[in-house]
Amino acid sequence: MTEEFVHEYQPLLIKEIKDKKRIKFPNKSLLLAVCAACIGGTFQYGYNISVINAPTTYVQSFINETWRERYQTNISEDVLTLLWSTIVSIFTVGGFIGVTIGGTLSVKLGRKGTLLTNNIFALTAALLIGLSYPTGLFELLIIGRFFTGINAGIGICVQPLYLGEIAPTSLRGAMGMGTSIFITIGILTGQVIGLKELLGKEEYWPILLSTTCIPAILQLLILPWFPESPRFLLIDRGDDEGCKKALKQLHCADYDCEWEDIEKERNNLVDFQAKKPWELLSDRSIRWQLLTIILLNAAQQLNGINAIYFYADYLFKQAGIPADTRPYVTVGTGACECITALTCGMLIECLGRKVLITGGYTLMSICCVLFTLTLTFQDASPVIPYLSMACVFAFILSFGLGPGGVTNILTTELFTQTSRPAAYMIAGSVNWLSFFFIGLVFPFIVIGLQQYCFLVFLVICSLMAVYIYLVIPETKNKTFLEIQNEFQTSKSRKDRSADGVGTTLLSTSI
Repeated sequence: MTEEFVHEYQPLLIKEIKDKKRIKFPNKSLLLAVCAACIGGTFQYGYNISVINAPTTYVQSFINETWRERYQTNISEDVLTLLWSTIVSIFTVGGFIGVTIGGTLSVKLGRKGTLLTNNIFALTAALLIGLSYPTGLFELLIIGRFFTGINAGIGICVQPLYLGEIAPTSLRGAMGMGTSIFITIGILTGQVIGLKELLGKEEYWPILLSTTCIPAILQLLILPWFPESPRFLLIDRGDDEGCKKALKQLHCADYDCEWEDIEKERNNLVDFQAKKPWELLSDRSIRWQLLTIILLNAAQQLNGINAIYFYADYLFKQAGIPADTRPYVTVGTGACECITALTCGMLIECLGRKVLITGGYTLMSICCVLFTLTLTFQDASPVIPYLSMACVFAFILSFGLGPGGVTNILTTELFTQTSRPAAYMIAGSVNWLSFFFIGLVFPFIVIGLQQYCFLVFLVICSLMAVYIYLVIPETKNKTFLEIQNEFQTSKSRKDRSADGVGTTLLSTSI
């Protein structure tokens, strides 16, 4: 009887042993592959968002001088504002275009191949921006920023795909945090390099904006030493040997479980082709996953984090911080977000995705209330401005600990191989459109509601916390197929429940 028991449940016992052997810490090759992908990916996104702030007045002076040389008159204030806002906002237009082509490129060229090809846009942008000053063509700045946007859009779409597919299941969350960690490192690096002690002086602004070529060159030198995504090689290309070789390099000897998981997913997706975004939108079987990533990516931009950065300088001024010291305090906010992203990376495999992102939105809701109160009673006491500053840092900490880090990981985990590239195209498009929308509408919200604008963000953060708690399952240590099955099971339960309610109502009315 004992022998029959052991024989019958042998597969379960083997799985348990294998689970114990799962990697708990990434090896050096995997960590270096993550860094190589991120340095030319989301690092560029964060860097190009922050680096444009330091030379604002210098670029505007350059535009004015160029205009005077061309037309023998000073540029009007309205036209100058329009040109400067175009230089800044064209980045989001490029980002949107980058996202829409990133998923398609990742299927045709592979994840690694797309990341390497993407550096062409960064190098072209650096060249155009660098030439703008000596040639006296401010139009090159606009075109250059457009190319940096395309680079950032492709990077933020394809890099999380690569990270999610090269990481073992037990480390997928921690490795996926590379996306947000390098965004925050990029923001912080842009803030630091923009200080006057480094490249923040007027004569250095073309060099400052051209430094986007450095991460591109680093990625071109480092990433070719690492393999393509094992899942892409096996499922999309059918390259068994290439997949095994990639797994051995990334996971060393402990790659058997990952090979089995990828093979199961391939067998489950036989005769399935990579889906297009419009096919994903019409697929009712994954509508909850799709709705989830659309809401998560929209909320990531609309949750008030941009408003906090908008108010930061005002609050630092109210707190009595001198104007020449404020850039260093701003660097402190970047460092704060960077630290929380690293903390989230260490906690995500322990606490799970759901706890972090729900907790993050809950804390952000509380901060919105406190922020509204402190702004309303700003002059009531000398202590209040410092409480407002504390709210700034608390809000940034809450964002970095949850929504800032977990959103991209969930976009990876809620879809299988054939749906994932299209899902990233949709999620990225929503993210960039929301970014553009909040940049366009937020000034009017502030004018209309003033300090009460944070009540709008309170509603968004609270609703997201409730939605995540009720709808999204915990994805920690689950394969992509297990996560998909959990959504399908939940959907079936809801359908059965709805049918049961309908039957009861029908019988009652009869």
